[in-house]
Amino acid sequence: MTIDEIRELIALANETGVAELEVQRGEDRVRIRRAGFANPQEILAVPVAVHAAAPPAIAAPPAAAPAVHEPPAKPPGPDPDLILVKSPIVGTFYESPSPGSAPFVRMGERVQPGKVLCIIESMKLMNEIEAETSGIVESRLVLNGQPVEYGEALFAIRAV
Repeated sequence: MTIDEIRELIALANETGVAELEVQRGEDRVRIRRAGFANPQEILAVPVAVHAAAPPAIAAPPAAAPAVHEPPAKPPGPDPDLILVKSPIVGTFYESPSPGSAPFVRMGERVQPGKVLCIIESMKLMNEIEAETSGIVESRLVLNGQPVEYGEALFAIRAV
């Protein structure tokens, strides 16, 4: 693989917004990982509300007495000790290396950085998704064999 080909791959990753790209040609293998996607602690779930265009408001007649309203209770914020491991690619989630074998991790298991959590199959390639922090696997958020989207939360890990 030439330097120009590698530069084209980097440009492609930047243009498409792909978090990680791996290409292998014969003995040559290149993995490109964008810096903004390296630490899952930086990528926490933030609820996003999608609103349709609201119809124009109709003026209501004034009420006889103003109503007293209590301020709405604030929903609890995201747990700072809970880290979401998100999918870096679109594909199919697999919890084990092959059908019928034990899953890579179980709920309540302690993991260290580099521990394989699952596989995501994308375009006939099996991509191992590894833990990037140490902690305890609190929950698996997708089902085995389920299609996943880019950025979809796969696991919740409690930092220890």
